[in-house]
Amino acid sequence: MVLQVTSQAFIERGLIPSKFTCDAENVSPPLTWSDAPPGTQSIALIADDPDAPVGTWVHWVLFDLPGETTSLPEGAKGIGVEGINDFRKSGYGGPCPPRGKPHRYYFKVYALDTRLGLKPGASKRDVERAMQGHILAQGVLMGMYGR
Repeated sequence: MVLQVTSQAFIERGLIPSKFTCDAENVSPPLTWSDAPPGTQSIALIADDPDAPVGTWVHWVLFDLPGETTSLPEGAKGIGVEGINDFRKSGYGGPCPPRGKPHRYYFKVYALDTRLGLKPGASKRDVERAMQGHILAQGVLMGMYGR
């Protein structure tokens, strides 16, 4: 099944406003998703940039949100369990690409049939491993940002 992921801040393949990047306030954008199937026990979110010079750069890992959650507000904090990003910090770290071609940023949302039960600070790899065999539905919103 597919989750429909949207944001009031930008459209699919649209430009992410600088407010949500390291060039400004660096707060997470508001996100909304729909169509989580029955049996959803938790929601997980991974945001990353596959265009980073060093390989895919992880900007946000969030998991064990309650299964009935359908959105995150701008600057989300205290909801679910925060993992570690590639800035070596927990929570959201906004787009911060080098100058040049705009990068793609994928906000991936997963509906799971279980709670992952991982500790705060889990990595993207930890979360992806724990999700295997438990994904009921998933969706993605891609935004662009460049300098």
